[in-house]
This record gives sequence, C-alpha cells and structure tokens, in this order.
Amino acid sequence: MPQSSVYALLGLLSFVLALWVARLVVRIQRGELPGGDLWVLYLRILLGFLFAAAIVYGYRSFSP
Repeated sequence: MPQSSVYALLGLLSFVLALWVARLVVRIQRGELPGGDLWVLYLRILLGFLFAAAIVYGYRSFSP
C-alpha cells in the first residue's frame, strides 16, 4: 500500500475519532453521561490533538 494512502487513512481515522470525542463532550455537558468539568477539559485537549493529527496526516497524504 502506498505511503500516501496510509497517511490518508490515518487522517480519516483521526477525524472520525475527533468527531466521536466532540460528541462525548456534548453529551457530558448536557448531563447524559457522567463526568465533570475536568473530564470536559481533558476531552477538549484530546480533541485538539486529534484535529491537529487529522490536519497533519491529511496534508502529508498530498505530498510525495
């Protein structure tokens, strides 16, 4: 499998995980899931890293 395809798949996986974490944050803030402000902060930091990874992998998949 070409290296650019691997980076593209990793970028898509990172983006899907970021969407899932964002949904968790919203559900915790609504009170549907247990957790407090500290969990929301932790998940938002994780969300930032996942978005950054998705951007980097997506950019890397286009370069040779």
